[in-house]
Amino acid sequence: MPGCCSTIFYPPLIRRSGLGRRHGFGGNRRLSSSPIRILNDDVLLNIFDLYRLAVPFQYGEGGMLNFEWRRQRWWYKLTYVCRQWRNIILKSSSRLDLHLYCTNGVPVADMLAHSPPLPLTIHYTSWRNRITAKDESGILIALSHRDRVHHVDLWKLPNVDKFVTAMDDRFPVLEYVYIDSQTEVALPFTFQAPNLRSLRLWMVFLPIGSPLLTTSVAGLVVLSLLDIPPSAYFPPSYILTRLSLMAKLERLSITFDSPNRDVEGQSRQTPDMITLPNLRRILFRGTATYLESLVTWISAPSLRALHVNLFHHFPLTVPRLCRFIQSEDLTFRAVQVTFGVLAISLHAVPWKSDTPLMLQLRCGHLRLDWQVAATIQFFRTLSPVLSVVDHVAFSHEEDYPPSEWPDDVGRRQWRELVRPFANVRTIHVKDDLTSKLFPSLQSDDGEPPLELLPKLEEIGYFGGEDAWDALAKFLNQRQVSGHPVSLRLVDPSMFDTPQYL
Repeated sequence: MPGCCSTIFYPPLIRRSGLGRRHGFGGNRRLSSSPIRILNDDVLLNIFDLYRLAVPFQYGEGGMLNFEWRRQRWWYKLTYVCRQWRNIILKSSSRLDLHLYCTNGVPVADMLAHSPPLPLTIHYTSWRNRITAKDESGILIALSHRDRVHHVDLWKLPNVDKFVTAMDDRFPVLEYVYIDSQTEVALPFTFQAPNLRSLRLWMVFLPIGSPLLTTSVAGLVVLSLLDIPPSAYFPPSYILTRLSLMAKLERLSITFDSPNRDVEGQSRQTPDMITLPNLRRILFRGTATYLESLVTWISAPSLRALHVNLFHHFPLTVPRLCRFIQSEDLTFRAVQVTFGVLAISLHAVPWKSDTPLMLQLRCGHLRLDWQVAATIQFFRTLSPVLSVVDHVAFSHEEDYPPSEWPDDVGRRQWRELVRPFANVRTIHVKDDLTSKLFPSLQSDDGEPPLELLPKLEEIGYFGGEDAWDALAKFLNQRQVSGHPVSLRLVDPSMFDTPQYL
């Protein structure tokens, strides 16, 4: 991150000064006799352009990554080599995408006073850096140059509200905004950015009626509205109307801090169907009712990733989500169900992709029987996509071992939990969970032996004698019924659930 490096190179000062001469702007004698002098300006420009493209760049969900400062400053050192290089680079600022980098520890006022009028990248963070009074002044000075601001990246800054308040006008070249606040902050109603490509707000919300999402979204590629506070909760129809203007959108993230039933029911109007042809990723946290209202009116033919975190509020029926998954051809081939202290997660891999999807029920309490009951209801409405699953794994978080679970989940609940997986051929179960699950899957008198998991061919498990004892009777029943099931030990690391978003 900025401030971690021992030497900060500033952009060249273009006025004639002793400082410029000290840095070799008058010409480098050693370079004048170097073989590189035979290269003309066009060749050098192509080399600089290739060098620029080779510098790592990623503007991820968490704002600029650790190496981002290298991309923004890649040209600083080169302009100190000689007058020829400096002139080539500065005359080709648009092609080379030159920016001035305003960040922790940089004297912004001095840099702007003595540098070319290039676009500005504003990137400040309180991670590993202390925000000083000079830094705060630098942010406000940089934001005052509205016609030059291209990136705004403010990460967990104290007093971030005064910087957000300063964004109260039109920013004509602004393309990227990432603001991660630790308190609720509203963007000014008058904020405009007609060329916006990426908008990521964390606990920073748009006032209802703000024109930003109707006047600045034609080129929007990424929209992330995260941890929306109850005071800024908006109904589904509000965001659907605005999504209809975002034909280029590729990534959509909407997460609410808590539900607001009153706002959800405010608008009952039926919107038109929205097609987002480039949308590849959706992240959502909220109620099942809200999610159902969204996916009913969205078509996303390019969708490859879906991450859903639902608050535990009955009902948890999601038939429209099921139809959405089917219509976007994301039907599951493999599923992992993971039990946690406050949530049950379902990670799924579609048949047509290796990109996992994640559906999570955040239950908000410790009673396992309530978690399982909610999951059963959820799975029932997903049964059309779960019924074609070929492989299922049951796991648990490391800090929530089955040995500490209360015995309040009955046999019927365990059986209903696995019932939707009618096509499963392999099932893997992690350690002590085997002794919880398989005794309930054994058939009692009068029950068909193949009522559950009728196509099961293999069980993979990791555990000790208790796990084997729990499996023995189930395996014997399948053997007697003429549908033997093989058993094998599996590496416990395979149950490590990958993390997404």
